[in-house]
Amino acid sequence: MKYAIETYDLTKVYGDFKAVDSLNMKIEKNSIFGFLGPNGAGKTTTIKMLTCLIPPTSGTARVAGYDILENPDEVRQQIGMVPQKVSLYEDLTARENVEMCADFYGMPEDLKETRIDELMELVDIKYAADKPVGQMSGGQQQKVSLVASLIHQPDILFLDEPTIGLDPTTKRVLWDLIEELNSSGHTIILCSHDMYEVELLCDYVGIINQGLLAAFDTPQGLKDTVIREEESLKAREIGTILERIQEETPESEKKVIEEMKKSGTCAGRELSMLITDLSDELIAELESLPVTLEVKRHHTGRIILELDESCDTAINDVLGAVIRNNARISSISTRDPSLEDVFMKVTGR
Repeated sequence: MKYAIETYDLTKVYGDFKAVDSLNMKIEKNSIFGFLGPNGAGKTTTIKMLTCLIPPTSGTARVAGYDILENPDEVRQQIGMVPQKVSLYEDLTARENVEMCADFYGMPEDLKETRIDELMELVDIKYAADKPVGQMSGGQQQKVSLVASLIHQPDILFLDEPTIGLDPTTKRVLWDLIEELNSSGHTIILCSHDMYEVELLCDYVGIINQGLLAAFDTPQGLKDTVIREEESLKAREIGTILERIQEETPESEKKVIEEMKKSGTCAGRELSMLITDLSDELIAELESLPVTLEVKRHHTGRIILELDESCDTAINDVLGAVIRNNARISSISTRDPSLEDVFMKVTGR
């Protein structure tokens, strides 16, 4: 089985409102998939259909190889769910909560206790196994919730905002745990508004907006798409400006404008470098490069260059100047769009 989840024109309608509109997507087995969308976009409705909590109005899906309409019980056996709001009994201990989940799935007594111990060791919560959940921190409760969702050995794990409200240290512990679960063979469906979290963990990302799948790719693939679209938009804007200038330019000088239109000049891309032993000579050489549009120098030794992005060798030309001046680069980065930029562009927010 190549795909953990496949949807086929999956649709949910409430009265006159179409919450999910003919959703078609395939999520690879053993991957971490980030499912994003603004509030009210259809994300939660989709998850409810995939976990057999509500039926679709039309269309269907296959989860872990089973059809959600024809085999809902088999689907439920293959999935685990960690909701955003921890749904555990606060007056019961961690172990008692997990035992109750194991009983729900009909696990044999000997296998149940062994499995609970193994999972509590895995998520590092065994030390608090006999502690009432109501006395635990948010991070500890999330770990117990994870154990409860994994007790029946599901293939697919749905995580809804698993780190919301947690401190940075606890977040990183859970991120490591998510990656460890994925490495052990679980497919992870991660619903999150934390774009850094999604970019860090996910192999693929789907963005739903107004019930439609608006984007689906790897995190880097989505960012590269935005870069290409921005470059195309800049080129069109520059072309429009040059055409207006050309209309007001004497005939003898119009050839220069034509060359500028062909070369796509003026579009810039930012390059940031922190340089040890930064010299005035290096700054002068960088400013003289044909690919350089502007150089900004900071007292820390960092320089920000705006480069002609129509030139494929722009960054190589800059690095060549740095090497010739015997300077050392401590850090270097380009200003590319973030996953949050992609989200804002795709959803129009």
